[in-house]
Amino acid sequence: MNLADFGMDSITLAGPLEAKLAACRAAGFSQIVLWARDLAEHPLGMPHAVQVVRGSGLRVTALQVMRDYEGLNGPLHEYKLDIARHLLQACRAVGARLLLVCSSTSSHGSGDDALIARDLAKLANSAVPMGVRIGYEAQSWGRHVHTWEQAWEVVDMAAHANLGVVLDSFHMLASGADLERLDEIPPDKIALVQLSDFMWRDLPSNAERIETAGHLRVFPGEGSHSAELSGMLRRLDRARYRGDYSLEVVNDDYLQLPPELVCARALTAAKWITDQVLRRSLQVRGYAGQTW
Repeated sequence: MNLADFGMDSITLAGPLEAKLAACRAAGFSQIVLWARDLAEHPLGMPHAVQVVRGSGLRVTALQVMRDYEGLNGPLHEYKLDIARHLLQACRAVGARLLLVCSSTSSHGSGDDALIARDLAKLANSAVPMGVRIGYEAQSWGRHVHTWEQAWEVVDMAAHANLGVVLDSFHMLASGADLERLDEIPPDKIALVQLSDFMWRDLPSNAERIETAGHLRVFPGEGSHSAELSGMLRRLDRARYRGDYSLEVVNDDYLQLPPELVCARALTAAKWITDQVLRRSLQVRGYAGQTW
């Protein structure tokens, strides 16, 4: 594991798209997870935003996020499938190899695992011509799928090579997930690992989880679950996961700071993960004279 394995999530940073990309690049990150709104809301239009991303030198790890997709029928299913196709086109435009799909909170969606798996396989199949993979993530307040085990079960049931599971440490920690079975997931079926923590031990209600997730996450090493995060990361490392890690830290305080300062905190978190958790030296390329 080295710095090239880590990326920022654009939702973590304040400012226009250009400033986010420049701060990540200057800090030494080589990849970023983009939210589709970063492209759609660019004042000069989406084609210009795509050019900015392509010219940044950053690899786009993934594009966020398809919501409330699975388990629908009739016009609702067709509507969501159409939205997903547009997001896949955006993935192709910026060179993102992964589209993230989070578990549905919709009261209109079925909890039938076979139907959920079928819908995910259908989307994964649609993504193949685009050169994009689908990553499915359990939200801890999802209506039917709200644990990583459930997300993995339906991904496994879908049995599609272009579909993997996304592991999000916030949702896992917030729901008190059992992490001992993580090594049951084949490492090539983990599409992405998203990392963050929070400051208090328990989030017993969905309302508290939603509030904390949307406003009060912190970087690994800053929160109250360092031991659990350490165990999770060591387990994934022993299972030979060698994919990407994204620092997805949604925090209102960070959105009031220059992106350069927030990226510096992210670098500290990456160093904490490697030096303190995995007990390995981080292979660092110097940027702007900075070394660890």
